[in-house]
Amino acid sequence: MTLRRAPLFLCAILTLLATSPASAEMNGVGQSSGLPVPRFVSLKSDRVNVRGGPTKDHEVTWIFTRAGLPVEVTAEFDNWRRIRDSEGQEGWVYHSLLSGRRMAVVEPNSKQKGPLYALHDSASEKSAVAAQLEAGVLAQVKKCTGTWCRIAGNGFDGWIEQYRLWGVYPNEKVD
Repeated sequence: MTLRRAPLFLCAILTLLATSPASAEMNGVGQSSGLPVPRFVSLKSDRVNVRGGPTKDHEVTWIFTRAGLPVEVTAEFDNWRRIRDSEGQEGWVYHSLLSGRRMAVVEPNSKQKGPLYALHDSASEKSAVAAQLEAGVLAQVKKCTGTWCRIAGNGFDGWIEQYRLWGVYPNEKVD
């Protein structure tokens, strides 16, 4: 009786698949952090390198230059998080450069120039308008009901329809 060995390249592929970042999440929970995947987080620093893979050996593909921007964690691998930004770009960031602080951007992909979005005194279209926000405004998420979010930023605090924000999921409740 002779044993047949799998070709070396097949073993390498199977090992790669078993340890790949895409297989790191089971049942929507990050293997490294134990937190839900996907989830929204924000950038902790004004300078965050985004890499092509989950090691410092991978090239920097771009650099974020604004702390507080929301990003979506789509995978985990050891201390690295694959993130997606509001434009759909993905890359890998070291976990310590991310914060659990919930932030959102108002209508980040608006193609119109100059539209304003009403920020209300309460979670109702009938409530008074507290401010008008431009597309791209960054705000801290204070609370979401599933349809409305209370957000605050430099000189404003109020409620906006949840679908106008990137940084919270549709129907998500945030306390």
